Amino acid sequence: MDRDSYSRRQFLKTLGVAATALAMPGCESRSASRKPNFIIIFTDDQGYADVGCFGAEGFDTPNLDRMAVEGSKFTDFYAAAPVCSPSRAALLTGCYPMRVSIPRVLFPRDNIGLNPKEVTIADILKSRGYATCCIGKWHLGHLPEFLPTKQGFDYYFGLPYSNDMSPLPLIEGEETIEVKADQSQLTRRYTEKAVEFIKKNKDRPFFVYLPHTMPHVPLYVSDKFKGKSKRGLYGDVIMEIDWSVGQILETIKELGIDEETLVIFTSDNGPWLSKGANGGCSKPLRDGKFSTYEGGMREPCIMRWPGKIGAGGVCSEIATTMDFLPTLAKLAGAKVPTGRIIDGKDISALMTDPKAKTPYKALFYYFETQLGAVRSGKWKLVLERKRDNKRIPEALYNLEEDIGEQKDLSAEHPDVVGRLRTLVDKIREDIGDSVTGVTGKNVRPAGKV
Repeated sequence: MDRDSYSRRQFLKTLGVAATALAMPGCESRSASRKPNFIIIFTDDQGYADVGCFGAEGFDTPNLDRMAVEGSKFTDFYAAAPVCSPSRAALLTGCYPMRVSIPRVLFPRDNIGLNPKEVTIADILKSRGYATCCIGKWHLGHLPEFLPTKQGFDYYFGLPYSNDMSPLPLIEGEETIEVKADQSQLTRRYTEKAVEFIKKNKDRPFFVYLPHTMPHVPLYVSDKFKGKSKRGLYGDVIMEIDWSVGQILETIKELGIDEETLVIFTSDNGPWLSKGANGGCSKPLRDGKFSTYEGGMREPCIMRWPGKIGAGGVCSEIATTMDFLPTLAKLAGAKVPTGRIIDGKDISALMTDPKAKTPYKALFYYFETQLGAVRSGKWKLVLERKRDNKRIPEALYNLEEDIGEQKDLSAEHPDVVGRLRTLVDKIREDIGDSVTGVTGKNVRPAGKV
């Protein structure tokens, strides 16, 4: 089922529900708002250890820490790619980037983007009566055909791609409102727009997707936070993002919709370690951005929903950004689109039940078109390949005992290696792998102008 067919079907279903509700005695128009609100805060290049409750040093994140105290930390949470565009495509479509043909970072010279025929989280929620907005970095196609307003979002405000690319217009809706935005004001402006949208739509269900531009290099921060951390500019930037989180939390509490709103915080990939002091930290994980070691794709994640998610929880089960689409669809009373493969899983049980187990039998790590690793339970098999003309040997790690991926156990556990290789063969056949030259049979095309 394509996006247009899905939207029509869901729209008719929504009309039926609305008509039934209006016919019921004593039913108020606000009934639609009983569906939960969703806010996803998605930072850029923020490392696993770049949040206070995940071990940050040199700066404070009191609002994110409060989210963890009042909600739950997810310690084994993954982005679907170690770079920008693929990670965002996965979050919005619930699919591995290879499946939707966005395996690499997009640049201003590109004439491709996320295919408008894909069904995004915004499409699904909009069909259920949600107000939807994307505020921040898009990076899934800068041409008019691929902007957020063509992907299910009612409103868009932000940059079309990374802040180190040129030209760098600030877009509102589908129009360029500034040829070159003052990046030191972006975090503040994004926050104000998000708060404005929430207040405007407080009486109906809403979905806010807030993908911050920061802390992607080059770093910028407002004067209010400049020099505030012991960590330097990077710490200042994270402190301003934490302030932004606080503004969001304060707004939903003041509006009396705190218990109706699920807030999720995570990052698109690991830290850009080669940037030194201007990059983040992934300790105790190995490596960072561009890598399929844990530091490239395991992200800090916090979820807060008073009355639904227990306070002070810690979930160590495998979960990913791909899970947002099926999970939010279920919570909103919508159906996941049929007639296409969706890789993400419903993780609503992981949010609410401390005893729940991951729905993943295997999780696959891709960098661009190369399959780099597979994880199943505590075991991770790193695959042999070349990176930057250097050979990466096959290795097996027990992530429960060796989170830093330092001790190769492949010789001691050939049975585990064999089992994981079988899983690898299946995903290669499914969505491909340029290391072995296999073309996947279940891949959908990107959009192209």
